[in-house]
Amino acid sequence: MDYKTRTKIARILIEGAIAVDTEVIILGWVRTVRISKNVAFVEVNDGSCMKNIQGVIENPENFPVLDKITTGAAVRMKGKLIESKGKGQKYEITVHSLDLVGVADSTYPIQTKRHTYEFLREIAHLRPRTNTFGAVNRLRSKIAFAIHKYYQERGFYYIQTPLISASDCEGAGDLFRVTTFNLDNIPRKEGAVDWHADFFGDETYLTVSGQLEGEVLATALGDIYTFGPTFRAENSNTSRHASEFWMIEPEMAWAELDDNMDLAEDFLKYLFHYALTECADDMEFFGQWIDKDLHRTLESVVNSEFERCSYTEAVKILEKAAQKFEFPIRWGLDLQSEHERYLTEKTFKKPVIVFDYPESIKSFYMRLNDDGRTVRGMDVLVPKVGEIIGGSQREERYDVLKDRMAKKGIKNLDNYFWYLDIRRWGTVPHSGFGLGFDRALMYMTGMTNIRDIQTFPRVPNWAKF
Repeated sequence: MDYKTRTKIARILIEGAIAVDTEVIILGWVRTVRISKNVAFVEVNDGSCMKNIQGVIENPENFPVLDKITTGAAVRMKGKLIESKGKGQKYEITVHSLDLVGVADSTYPIQTKRHTYEFLREIAHLRPRTNTFGAVNRLRSKIAFAIHKYYQERGFYYIQTPLISASDCEGAGDLFRVTTFNLDNIPRKEGAVDWHADFFGDETYLTVSGQLEGEVLATALGDIYTFGPTFRAENSNTSRHASEFWMIEPEMAWAELDDNMDLAEDFLKYLFHYALTECADDMEFFGQWIDKDLHRTLESVVNSEFERCSYTEAVKILEKAAQKFEFPIRWGLDLQSEHERYLTEKTFKKPVIVFDYPESIKSFYMRLNDDGRTVRGMDVLVPKVGEIIGGSQREERYDVLKDRMAKKGIKNLDNYFWYLDIRRWGTVPHSGFGLGFDRALMYMTGMTNIRDIQTFPRVPNWAKF
């Protein structure tokens, strides 16, 4: 099928790597077909870039296969690359060989140029062929590469943490249980479920975070990062929540909160700059069709020095605000999106890192400050959405951590013996954060629903495809 000798369209139209008059083989899917008496035009896309390339077929009566080629069909097109005589494209191909590889009849559902996102979610197996979702998936791939590039170049080690866990990192309880039990005949002992009879001999779940295991590796290797799927069984149907999503979670030994904030700021700037410079073709599409302010928004983040503001100071600012908020704000309450956006868009007019939150609203693993009221937590807030990164300096003191875990209601400390152990032998200050990959991509593209950023979204009542 000429797989090895084909020329990808991006090589022609984006990289400019193919000379005029070169014989090329294009393997792709038909976007449009126009046939007249003397000439036919077949526009093809192969997924390598946003742009299509047009095949020009003279004397179409000599190509009877054209009668079977329709929108969505897979074709093999061979011919000579020439400078285009028409408007709208720089190059085209004079076709001397055209083969139909895979038919697509009139029932092919992507026939018109524009479809609603709701409709395309119903055909998630086909929507990657549209311009929007082709661009989304190319960007996902390139930004995933950029993430690895960033950390590898800075001496971080990529660690794969388990997807099946016996611990709940966040303590929220919204977990997917993993079991091999026959649900019609669950083993019980003294009236309770006998988890010792299950496959792992304990209650196990799909992980909500690789952080705890990441801390273990950081206290051995120094700087590490994880990048993988995480799961939440939260029954939420908002545009920002999904039941399965990917997280980037760096952990650094010897690092305190200021080091953590430095890394988070630099990391975000790197990713946004990478998207603008290395993914320009797809980003141009998002800027034209999805969010006309997109480039300005990302450039403002890249070029800003992030403000650093304590939670206490942030609350004072919000309490004095002339704006009326839907949710109340006072010291001890968590910040809502409207509060976060006020800080970034009205007060500071740039990204903000809020730190030193009340210990009562933050997780057990965050380092307790000397005041006993606040912890060394941080949230990175950006205009338009609010929080995009959450992290902290971790509690490295054994007794303090054990006490906080008990106060947070963690009943079975035996499940966390290994996590406590790294505080017993050779403990060091260490810090880390989490960036939701999908939410970061929403910000980079202007897309407003996480279901349209994920290739195969998993949300309540939906696990198709």
